[in-house]
Amino acid sequence: MKAVACFKPLPSSHDDSLVDVSLDRPSPGPHDLLVEVRAISVNPIDTKIRGTYTAAPGGPGKVLGWDAAGVVVSIGTEVTLFAPGDEVFYAGELDRPGSNAEFQLIDERLAGRKPKSIGFAEAAALPLTTVTAWEMLFDRLKIRHETSEFATSLLIVGAAGGVGSIAIQLARQLTGLTVVAAAARPETQAWVRDMGAHHIIDHRQPIAAQVRAVVPGGVTHVLALTRTEEHFDQIIEAMAPQGALALIESPASPLDINKLKTKSLSLHWEFMFTRSRYKTADMAEQGRLLNEVSALVDAGRIRSTLKVHLGTINTVNLKRAHALLESGTSIGKVVLEGF
Repeated sequence: MKAVACFKPLPSSHDDSLVDVSLDRPSPGPHDLLVEVRAISVNPIDTKIRGTYTAAPGGPGKVLGWDAAGVVVSIGTEVTLFAPGDEVFYAGELDRPGSNAEFQLIDERLAGRKPKSIGFAEAAALPLTTVTAWEMLFDRLKIRHETSEFATSLLIVGAAGGVGSIAIQLARQLTGLTVVAAAARPETQAWVRDMGAHHIIDHRQPIAAQVRAVVPGGVTHVLALTRTEEHFDQIIEAMAPQGALALIESPASPLDINKLKTKSLSLHWEFMFTRSRYKTADMAEQGRLLNEVSALVDAGRIRSTLKVHLGTINTVNLKRAHALLESGTSIGKVVLEGF
């Protein structure tokens, strides 16, 4: 089968940063689906692993890709949730070969039924960021599907990216939170407004004063999705006492968590591969939440966050996608479709 792999840490502009390879089609284990990949999207984790990975001498290289939509070709002996011919979407597992290949194995518990109302490209834009945003809101921050005196408002820093784009929609559709989105450029502000943000602030300016102009008591919850170390003090100032802050990235410099103490603020990490890496008892929650979001898409309540379609899945277009993400200017999701 056709695939694209990386072998050594190189900039995305280098000819050998991503390489076309031919691999054997894998066979499903007991809980696996073998999926014919129809479309993929690219995430920051793809660029980070490409920039650090070194293959073993003579090794096959690393097939990247942690977003896909496709069709089930065959199933493992213990699979109960899907059958050949089913259309699925999923974010995969960090420790298994990725979706930059014609065929991929995925544990059935991590897959959801692809929304019927959208195509494979639109569906491939959703899984990783949807799982991340869902787990941040509902598993880490424990926000329930209604407003309470303890959960009234949400600030999203980095709101125009993939996670922010779907987090805005989930918060608007499934909670009563007032959503404040931080975005700087006119095009990113227009995007987050279209996603459903109630208020928009410019993160290039001091955040706290802007937040308190629209939420005077401070926000009860924050999703810090990018450059947290640069905004940390302003985020704390913008938060209400006893609020909760969730992170997804490793800050470039250490955060002084002692600054959270006087307001009794809590800090939560989100890593969407935790359930699959440790085979947690609730691993199937990822498939379940993807099915719920699929239903929301088909009901017209959630939309795909696809922003840029770069064409077919090959080394040239994947390098373009990696370069776009590394530029820090991408909006929504970048998708490729078909081999």
